[in-house]
Amino acid sequence: MGSYEKIETAVIHAGYENDKQTGAVNVPIYQTSTYQQDGIGEMRGGWEYSRTGNPTRQALEKLIAELEHGTDGFAFASGMAALTAVLSLFESGDKILLSSNVYGGTFRVLDKVFNHFGITYALEDMTDIDAFEKKLAPDVKAVLIESPANPLLTITDLEAVAAVAKKHGALTIVDNTFMSPYLQRPLDFGADIVVHSATKYLGGHSDVVGGLAVVKDKSLAERVAFIQNSTGGVLGPFDSFLLIRGIKTLAVRLDRHTENAQGIAEWLEKNPEVKKVYYPGLPSHSGHEINARQAKNGGAMISFELTEKHNIRKFYKALRLIVLAESLGGVESLVCHPATMTHAAIPKETRDKVGITDNLIRFSVGIESKEDLIADLDQAIRNS
Repeated sequence: MGSYEKIETAVIHAGYENDKQTGAVNVPIYQTSTYQQDGIGEMRGGWEYSRTGNPTRQALEKLIAELEHGTDGFAFASGMAALTAVLSLFESGDKILLSSNVYGGTFRVLDKVFNHFGITYALEDMTDIDAFEKKLAPDVKAVLIESPANPLLTITDLEAVAAVAKKHGALTIVDNTFMSPYLQRPLDFGADIVVHSATKYLGGHSDVVGGLAVVKDKSLAERVAFIQNSTGGVLGPFDSFLLIRGIKTLAVRLDRHTENAQGIAEWLEKNPEVKKVYYPGLPSHSGHEINARQAKNGGAMISFELTEKHNIRKFYKALRLIVLAESLGGVESLVCHPATMTHAAIPKETRDKVGITDNLIRFSVGIESKEDLIADLDQAIRNS
């Protein structure tokens, strides 16, 4: 770490020292596929081919490793590419346990791709640690957690789950997309690997797709590095540059995101037209106390359900400021319908079982005026 202690400084300065040749304050975009060698085996600075390594990508990888308190970071072309690389650590006969409400893409890649290679999975409730430990049979090699989980914002006790997993010889993988290292650092609570859809809060402007993974030790780093280079789903230099630029404002953006989210969640909870609100920053949330121990605040994602008299399709149509779209974490506020969008890959019976109902609305709170956002929600609810 450089001459600083706070993450607000690290997001701006970590991972890169000013260019020695030119003094460039920002990381140059090394838009090259290959590098000149001075002789057989004589590589300048160790650079050979940009799938294997690129200086712009390396700066991003060092940055995210430092922010997450890991040893090494890895940048990929998407969050799913990052997760796929991590899941490639496992082999036929291994089993992965997933938190019960999980991103649909995570479910899909295990259900439709990795099952072909004999890697199985099970959706489990990880809020009851004693009951969860009984699920850790010898074939379970990893536990994959989202906390808060997508889309019901369920909170998992990261430290407790990681300790139980370690006891049984399983790795703990945490998807930290919803929180980012500014709000939560899973490796500090015993996790082995952290993954991000960097498209979301890390990029922050809905203009780049990328994924990141961070590991806690060098032995894991060697294995992930081999997979990254062998399978080749790496992030390009320009997109790496965009993510570095986005991360520089992570702290100030999330301060505004979360301030808005807390106020809007409190407004929704008091609104008689709202049946239920899912937000870890509310004392009424079942995981509020655990989340307060392991995260800075409740984050900027809210899910909620309207009362039965409302027509959810009319609600989405009535919104004027808030945009109906896939994704989350950008400066603009977005809503989505998990049952038909982000979680459509999960069978309906499974969605219903875990609580992802057809009436559920997921809200990525942006950095606009909180008053304007509340006014838009209010009129859309009244017109639905």
